[in-house]
Amino acid sequence: MESVRTCVGCRSRASRSSLLRVVARNSQLVADESARMPGRGAWLHPTSECLDKAIRRRAFGRALRVEGPLDTRPLENRLNG
Repeated sequence: MESVRTCVGCRSRASRSSLLRVVARNSQLVADESARMPGRGAWLHPTSECLDKAIRRRAFGRALRVEGPLDTRPLENRLNG
């Protein structure tokens, strides 16, 4: 049975395979495609709507337990292609 995670943007639960794992690297949010990077991860639907909600709610800082501002551009570029 596949594990279930909660999207930090819309707060709905979904299977791990339908969500994107996000980690903080040097104050930048980075997509962890293989879900194998070290450290805490936050899970997000790979849509700009969920990303916008998560940024508005400041959910990444809480989920990743990171102080200070996070650069979301690498993640925005990944999602907006």
